[in-house]
Amino acid sequence: MEPIASAPPIALTIAGSDPSGGAGIQADLKSFSAYGVYGASVITALTAQNTTGVSGVFGIPSDFIAAQFHSVTSDLAVSAIKTGMLADAETVRLVAQLVAEIPDVPIVVDPVMVATSGDVLLAPDAIQSVRGDLIPRALLITPNIPESAKLLDVAPATSEAEMCAQAQALMAFSCGAVLLKGGHVAGADALDVLFDGAAHHVLRRPWVETRNTHGTGCTLSAAIAANLALGLPLRDAVTAAKDFVWNALRSGAGRSIGRGAGPLDHHFASRKPRTR
Repeated sequence: MEPIASAPPIALTIAGSDPSGGAGIQADLKSFSAYGVYGASVITALTAQNTTGVSGVFGIPSDFIAAQFHSVTSDLAVSAIKTGMLADAETVRLVAQLVAEIPDVPIVVDPVMVATSGDVLLAPDAIQSVRGDLIPRALLITPNIPESAKLLDVAPATSEAEMCAQAQALMAFSCGAVLLKGGHVAGADALDVLFDGAAHHVLRRPWVETRNTHGTGCTLSAAIAANLALGLPLRDAVTAAKDFVWNALRSGAGRSIGRGAGPLDHHFASRKPRTR
């Protein structure tokens, strides 16, 4: 008797490549894998980067981005999508058009604008395309404090109250919900604010003292997409992803990978202690 075929949940990341493996497509696929979700990808840009910074970006031509997307979606039953680095306005508009072809699939938009190292990853003239073309397609957007400020054209939030106000204001761009990441706000805890259109939900975890934060935002949005692919409701998907990132930060805090901001430990849960 032949074994019964099983269909694992599939998540798709549409983002840039990080050859050092800590962020972008590579971090997304690691995050999907950690959840047991099958990961597929559409690469929007190649970067030359490592733990110390980004030294080059090569954009993928639009027709080939579309070819990748159609190859994946014509064959695989995608259950959730996340978008990351899209680089320029043309790519943003294209990706918005592509994801509109599968409207029933939940989309998590991480509006990547600046890398952890401070390198710019989104052309300034693309911000309006993010606001008007891509965000309205999203079930959830996951900006950090500087990205929220750029999207709203206001000063960065400096308190929990200001974060709540900005998360609510971002709903004006017609997304389903907003997760405003608070890693840039000083305080006793690391806090994020989820606004679902009805209420604010503040997620708190103790700060993890580490310089190994490369790819944190990519990992969080990918973990949310993985949880959505597994069928979790949005609030549960966000809460579980926050826990995943916190544990990945804790597990990776003492590791030494590269000379700069190292990556998280995406596979902390599957790593067993070595025995002599």
